[in-house]
Amino acid sequence: MFDISGFTSQEEEFTTSKRDVLKFLKIIGVDSRFISYTPEKIYINNLRFSKFSRKREATFNKQYPEIEVVRNKLFQKICSKSSRHLALEIEPNSKILMPEDNFMIEILMEPYTRKYGVELVYSGEYDLKVNPIILDDEVNGIFEGIFKGDGLNFHHSDDEIYPLANVSLDWINSFLEMDGHELVENKNKNELATSFSEFLDDVAPQYKENVVKASEFIEKKLEAEK
Repeated sequence: MFDISGFTSQEEEFTTSKRDVLKFLKIIGVDSRFISYTPEKIYINNLRFSKFSRKREATFNKQYPEIEVVRNKLFQKICSKSSRHLALEIEPNSKILMPEDNFMIEILMEPYTRKYGVELVYSGEYDLKVNPIILDDEVNGIFEGIFKGDGLNFHHSDDEIYPLANVSLDWINSFLEMDGHELVENKNKNELATSFSEFLDDVAPQYKENVVKASEFIEKKLEAEK
């Protein structure tokens, strides 16, 4: 299917550098805007849009047998949920401050260097900052504010982006466990909020996204009334 005879005589020119790996993917027809690159693994974010077929994977593995292609369906679902936030939050060619030692954020944000031409930085000046809050922590924060009598806590900032704000801890840890990484801990320490969340998990498993949507609706309505 893929005739690579035109560059087989130059195979040695394709090193294991990120630049060359991405160049090779482009040559065999893979859209790198929909994959996440790491030196050891290529994670497919969207199978359809990436065009990373099994035949293309076989061609890639001939050139790079040491790099694993990960076709994890749960990861693709996480990417889909994350992209709904990021598509609205990211400005093209912006400089984005990343959190340290957060593998999940790293592989979610890496493709946006090609999608939107952003630059990921770890110090210094930036246009936007990644807030690594996950869906569970956001919901628990809403409940905590209500139970304390403080009302809804609107914590979103204009200079922040939220890649995991609608991704659950269960999804994140299930993927991290499958991929051999350290699990993420639930940061919520409020016992009442935690107990209420656990109760709702049993009776209405899809409640978390609805709680966040309701909170966002109220926030926008209050802003409009100012």
